Amino acid sequence: MITYAERLARFRELIDTHQRIVFFGGAGVSTESDIPDFRGKHGVFTRDTGTPWSAEEMVSHHFYEEHPVEFFENYKIREGMMKDVQPNRAHYALARLEESGRLHAVVTQNIDGLHQRAGSKRVYELHGSVHRNYCTRCHAYYGIDDFIRLAEPIPHCERCGAVIKPDVVLFEEPLDNEVVAGALQALREADMLIIGGTSLVVWPAAGFVREFGGDAIVLINQDPTGGDRLAEIVFRESIGQVLEDAVPE
Repeated sequence: MITYAERLARFRELIDTHQRIVFFGGAGVSTESDIPDFRGKHGVFTRDTGTPWSAEEMVSHHFYEEHPVEFFENYKIREGMMKDVQPNRAHYALARLEESGRLHAVVTQNIDGLHQRAGSKRVYELHGSVHRNYCTRCHAYYGIDDFIRLAEPIPHCERCGAVIKPDVVLFEEPLDNEVVAGALQALREADMLIIGGTSLVVWPAAGFVREFGGDAIVLINQDPTGGDRLAEIVFRESIGQVLEDAVPE
C-alpha cells in the first residue's frame, strides 16, 4: 500500500510540473469550517426536517414556489450556518496556490463564499452564493445581513415590495450560463485537475470533470467516488491536511 508520505510527494511533484491547475470542489471542502455537507453521515440531506418534506425537496424550485414561508424558514437555517464561518486550511492553501501562479481557477459547488474570503480571485460558483440576493422584480441587490434582516417570514424588497430571492441554484433550476461557460473553459484549458470534497453525484456539475483536457488528476475525498478510477492519486485523509501539506506557506 502506498503511504501518505509517498502520495503527498507525488502530489507535490505534479503541482511543481503543471502550470494551469484547476480545483473542482464540493461541500466537503467546507466541513472543516463547521458547515455540514449534504450526503455525508451527518449531512444536511440526511437530517429529519420535522415536516412532511425531505430536506432535499425543501431546496427545490417547486417548493420555493408552493411553500415560500417554509422555504425561507429552512433556507435561513442553512444560511445562518454560513454567515460567520471562516475559511479553513483547504481554502487558504488553494489561495496560496493561485498566488503562486499555478492554480488557474476554482470551480466550486459551494455557496458559502469561503474561497473568496481566503483570497482566491478566480472562482466559478456553479450554485451561486448566499452572500448575494436579488429582488425578483426590480433586481435590487441585498447582501446577507440585509436579507436576514428582511426575511420575516418572507423577504420583500424595500424598493418595490417584491420577493427577494437568494442567488443560489435550487433543484430544478438551470445553472448560470456565463458561470458554466467560464468553468468549462477553465477545465478544458487545464493541465492538472484537483477534485476535492465532492461525491461527484450532483448533476450537471459532476459531469464537468469530463471536460478536463489535461494529463493529471488528484482526488481528495473521505468516501469513494465515481471519479476514483480516473485519478492518479487518491487521498482519503482530511482535505485541509492534504492541501496544507501539499502547498506549504
